[in-house]
Amino acid sequence: MMNPRATWLRTAASFAFVSVLSAGVAATGADKANGPLPQMGFNNWNSTHCRDEFNEAMIRGIADKFISLGLKDAGYTYVNVDDCWANWQRDKDGALQPNPKRFPSGIKALAAYVHERGLKFGLYSSAGTSTCEPLQENRGFPGGLGHEKQDAATFASWDVDYLKYDNCNNNKVDAHKRYLDMANALRATHRSIFFSMCEWGENKPWLWAGKPPVSAQSWRTTGDITDTYASMLKIFKQNVVLDKYASLGHWNDPDMLEVGNGGMTDVEYQSHFSLWSIMAAPLLVGTDLRTIKPDALKILLNKEVIAVDQDPLGVQGKQVRDAKGIHVIVKPMKDGSRAVAVFNETDAAVDASVAASEIGLKATAKYKVRDLWQHTDASGDGSIKVNLPAHAIAMYRISHD
Repeated sequence: MMNPRATWLRTAASFAFVSVLSAGVAATGADKANGPLPQMGFNNWNSTHCRDEFNEAMIRGIADKFISLGLKDAGYTYVNVDDCWANWQRDKDGALQPNPKRFPSGIKALAAYVHERGLKFGLYSSAGTSTCEPLQENRGFPGGLGHEKQDAATFASWDVDYLKYDNCNNNKVDAHKRYLDMANALRATHRSIFFSMCEWGENKPWLWAGKPPVSAQSWRTTGDITDTYASMLKIFKQNVVLDKYASLGHWNDPDMLEVGNGGMTDVEYQSHFSLWSIMAAPLLVGTDLRTIKPDALKILLNKEVIAVDQDPLGVQGKQVRDAKGIHVIVKPMKDGSRAVAVFNETDAAVDASVAASEIGLKATAKYKVRDLWQHTDASGDGSIKVNLPAHAIAMYRISHD
């Protein structure tokens, strides 16, 4: 979240190619334990905000839906709780406490429920004096600024696996210091806690967040997304050009998924999910899984597209064309194949052609072209010709025949 006065609004959107990058910064112990690939899971904010329905019963129900809907089998791992989980004030010793009405059983018990289902549990805080959701006099719930060691120890004692650390009410304290202090505090607990920086891209975190001494696993590159095509497109364009800064275990984060929330068409949601996947972005479901519609669930469960996001080579797709509303993004895969996305951002249908050379292939060779949404195979010279409706995407995996 961004502005404490505007947490009900969220901004921005975007798409991708790739040249092979070296592994970059060596994986830390936390990277290895949590897995170096982009995080997959759920976050409640986009669907519930701070409404009364956000409580421990809802989160337990979401964890159960991971199993019954097939999300766990598809690779979704984290059940993440966002803002409004905490009590309004710290206790007499300065420790964070859960809101007794929303979470009467406590956070440790909720984390245990999630863990019992073979999933991981995430929590939220802000690198400021208070979080982003305003309660009284524009002040939110207690933030972590100045309490990093105490809060990290609390999170570890509750068996938290993931921390989303926001940027509100930061008193203009240097961002490098604020996020480094929490990174060090998390490491000092000796518990593996995935550190997801939510700095909104204000201080170009892609230049420093993934490197020592911070070594965060992901960092937000943009403002908050909203459930509109314009927002998704804007964020895509901001994030896709940052491919060279991502590496195995350290990811650009263009914010959570809006798939299923109702503000875009299924065609647009398919583009949204494909773009995030080829950009090796976190795949955090932002819709209420208790009421998700079958078409939205089908998009989120496309294992062939998920495999592009989760490819162990650890490369973000690179945009090789951005012209006349057509984007072409290429991502090299560990098995030697290439994932290719062809995206039409315009409001009209377009016939798009992509030469094999543009993808980085030899036109004289023969290739198998797998359509990741139609789930069909074709043979050819590696070139692509496709009719794309407005706002639509085509996504392929191309390998030697």
